[in-house]
Amino acid sequence: MPVRSKWQSLPTEQINPATLAIDKLSSADIVEGMLNEDRKMLAAVQREKDRIAVGVDIISQALRKGGRIIFVGAGTSGRLGILEAAEMPPTFGTSPDLVQAIMAGGQGAILKAREGVEDNYEEGARSITRLHPTKQDVVIGVSASGMTQFVRGALTRARRANSKIIFVTCDPRSELQTFVDLTIAPAVGPEVIAGSTRLKAGTATKLVLNAVTTGAMIRMGRAYGNLMVDLVAMSEKLHDRGERIVMEVAGCDREAARTAIAAAGGHVKAAIVMQRRGVSREEAEGLLAEHGGFVRKAVGAPPLSPAPEDGAVRR
Repeated sequence: MPVRSKWQSLPTEQINPATLAIDKLSSADIVEGMLNEDRKMLAAVQREKDRIAVGVDIISQALRKGGRIIFVGAGTSGRLGILEAAEMPPTFGTSPDLVQAIMAGGQGAILKAREGVEDNYEEGARSITRLHPTKQDVVIGVSASGMTQFVRGALTRARRANSKIIFVTCDPRSELQTFVDLTIAPAVGPEVIAGSTRLKAGTATKLVLNAVTTGAMIRMGRAYGNLMVDLVAMSEKLHDRGERIVMEVAGCDREAARTAIAAAGGHVKAAIVMQRRGVSREEAEGLLAEHGGFVRKAVGAPPLSPAPEDGAVRR
């Protein structure tokens, strides 16, 4: 009698009956089949929208109290956490310490898979301990299968520190639901290639992480309308975007926008308030602080008309 493995019944390990003959298909039909499966994945994420919204609230409340966001994962799940952490500073002007990520195998596993490291429960616990989690922090465990021991070790240690815990998985049956504050579990079903969770599971996870981090940053006042007003201009493109944003919302030309940003020490938010309210940098920063960093509260709603120069940001 065959011995069943503990992974055999996992949704992420099942064989997809819709793609049994995928190795016989043309390139066009392979692509069509994958896109059909992705449509199912989108529906699965949609069904989790209420839980995702709760995640936004948990994170934004923690950030208001001085907490951090810490992602923990292995393999694709770990890399997705690292991607979120890496993109927060340039997009939303956050400190590198505010959003962090731990991956099984460390930095060496980002570009080169290190098999077996995900099975180390103790190393997961040690990795999160090095960051000294507190009750103000939110630790987001990411595991498509729901069984990754590295993640479980990290979450167990974080729970001891009374951190808030969000668990993102593609197995709604995971028993970790009884252990964490929130589980977000899009049931994406079996992959096009059985067990290849970089596909539907990875895409669903990315959508969830995009929503919880972006939603939390918006709730923290790091957007004005749909504009990236807390960006950190580290490239020519971002310098241009910052100038276009100021042009759009202040109704000025590019030279005036560039001058305002320089006077604001490179801070687009402050430059907007300076231009809209006709105040100094110090006064603009004071207004922003008074209104919790929300530009809308400091200067009113953003205008809908384009700036008086082509290339303006349009919504």
